[in-house]
Amino acid sequence: MTTPTTTAPERTVSLREVGPARRGTRPDEVVIALSPAFAGHFTKTIVDVPHAEVLRQLMAGIEEQGVTARLVRVLDTADLAAISHTAARLSGSGISVGVLSRGTTMIHQKDLPRLSNLELFPQSPLLDAPVFRMIGSNAAQYAKAESPQPVPTRNDQMARPRWQAKAALLHLKEFDCIEAGRGPVEVEAVFGPGTAG
Repeated sequence: MTTPTTTAPERTVSLREVGPARRGTRPDEVVIALSPAFAGHFTKTIVDVPHAEVLRQLMAGIEEQGVTARLVRVLDTADLAAISHTAARLSGSGISVGVLSRGTTMIHQKDLPRLSNLELFPQSPLLDAPVFRMIGSNAAQYAKAESPQPVPTRNDQMARPRWQAKAALLHLKEFDCIEAGRGPVEVEAVFGPGTAG
């Protein structure tokens, strides 16, 4: 006789718009910048990590370092460097973490050129919950003017050919969610239990 297994409900997140994003004044904050389709049109990364888990881990990594996380959605672009740089300029510490809905992530600093960054995680198929937590932790350490070791990342030469077509489709869908001319908005994460899988 087999015992039926139950799957724990997958946590969900919805983003409640608070208002226009303003420049922060707290030197102990990291802004997490979300792309237009994050936790909206899409709810999971390219490898099915729920966006609720991505946010939970990023925020936990930041908070474990004694730093505050603030969420902003950048609506007028799907370019990760632009999203991250916009958020870094809004952050009281000058540090941000930008995340595309497929999972590609970047840690940015306001004084760097837009196309530069502190750390880049371009292979979204290789990013999982523990990596997102480490990214949050490193961003918080940068906000405290520390010099953390870069987050160790895996490298899979086959990730690009295996996931390139899906990544391109996800990017096109993300692009469709852009609201040209709309400024960044501050959002609040509302976590829910989700549904059983």
